[in-house]
Amino acid sequence: MFPHDPLYSLYLEILRTELVPATGCTEPIAIAYAAAVVRQTLQAIPDRVLVQASGNLIKNVKSVYVPNTDGQRGMEAAVAIGLIGGDASRELEVIASVEPTQKVQAAEYLARGVIAVEYLDSTHPFDLKVTVYKDGHSAMIHLQDSHTNIVELKKDGADVQWSAGELRDEKLLPAASCLLPYSHCGSQPTPLTDDAYDQLSVKAILDFAQSVDLSEVESIIQAQIDCNMAIAEEGLRNRYGANVGKTILSAYGDADVKVRARAYTAAGSDARMGGCNLPVVINSGSGNQGLTVSVPVIVYAKELNSSKEDLFRALILSNLTAIHIKSGMGRLSAYCGVVSAGCGAGAGIAYLHGGRYREIAHTVVNAIAILSGVVCDGAKASCAAKIASAVDVGILGFLMFKDEMQFRSGEGLVSAGIEATLHNIVRLGKDGMKETDKEIIQMMMERAQPNPDKRE
Repeated sequence: MFPHDPLYSLYLEILRTELVPATGCTEPIAIAYAAAVVRQTLQAIPDRVLVQASGNLIKNVKSVYVPNTDGQRGMEAAVAIGLIGGDASRELEVIASVEPTQKVQAAEYLARGVIAVEYLDSTHPFDLKVTVYKDGHSAMIHLQDSHTNIVELKKDGADVQWSAGELRDEKLLPAASCLLPYSHCGSQPTPLTDDAYDQLSVKAILDFAQSVDLSEVESIIQAQIDCNMAIAEEGLRNRYGANVGKTILSAYGDADVKVRARAYTAAGSDARMGGCNLPVVINSGSGNQGLTVSVPVIVYAKELNSSKEDLFRALILSNLTAIHIKSGMGRLSAYCGVVSAGCGAGAGIAYLHGGRYREIAHTVVNAIAILSGVVCDGAKASCAAKIASAVDVGILGFLMFKDEMQFRSGEGLVSAGIEATLHNIVRLGKDGMKETDKEIIQMMMERAQPNPDKRE
């Protein structure tokens, strides 16, 4: 693929848009980000807050720890720390640099009980409104479809246009100073349209990964290597969540690269779900998916003594393959995104072993045929165990084809050709599991309510 090819520029833009750092699980961080922006719009700490969130957001925030809150979980904690200590100019790292005094103030604010959360009935799986009130004034922010995509921002009912680049200075722009309302002027790129992602294919992704000028993506990929391995190592050093990564190493030892790939990746999720404040470079809006597409490939590259160039090209392939699979389903769904990320990792590992289109395509089909249908029941400690399974399946998909074993068209959801198979998987995740998603959310919301008939 040549630089003048339109797909070349598009694939670069997708990488730059998708591979961004985030501190903490991205759904509570999006809420903290919204709280920080709306606080600056109101230009005061509010007396009252109303959060309206879609079911998928509630599902993914309910059980996960929020960084820099001293072990607090849930939507209210994310709002409080975003209001008190959030730096909106840092977007998905909005609460990465909270001062100790701000932690105390956020805990005191949370204890006041002035944050109300309501279910928002929406056709958008990712839909969030945060409205704040003080002294007769109000401000409202509306995020939709992705974690920093502001579609509406108001103060006292009037539209506000803003620049992410000036948020650190607590300044709001006059209406004429930003040409595109509610967009990131000079900051993170405006979210790409669905049509852009429709132009991804495994064959073209491999062509791009093999031909791209690495100087154009080096900073992005190196950041993913540095950040994601740092949190994986932190997860193995200390106790977080269910300690899935440490358990894998304890049970199976560290001599086998397949075990290390699973353990390091799961440990990164252990730490991230457990409230660690180290950043992760995400994929498809998810830190867990960012870990899954990268850490196993990095571990294998070290084992194989792969060159830096081969590692970078394998990671480009892994990232874009996962984005290709997940983008058709949307950011949030009942389909667990680490499955698609595990397929991406399998593709990257196949590449490091010298595999090219045929080997990579069969690796992805094998992997996705095994694990498709794993449900997302929110962000929490058990995500690390699902990640370990997804990594294992990505590796198994490659090893199967290496031994000339494969799943064939007509077996389950497998069709002739990788793109036809992926179309089936996207259809399953986007359409087929809609009712499943509703039931999962309903069960989680019912469980959150006190049961007067329950006996301890």
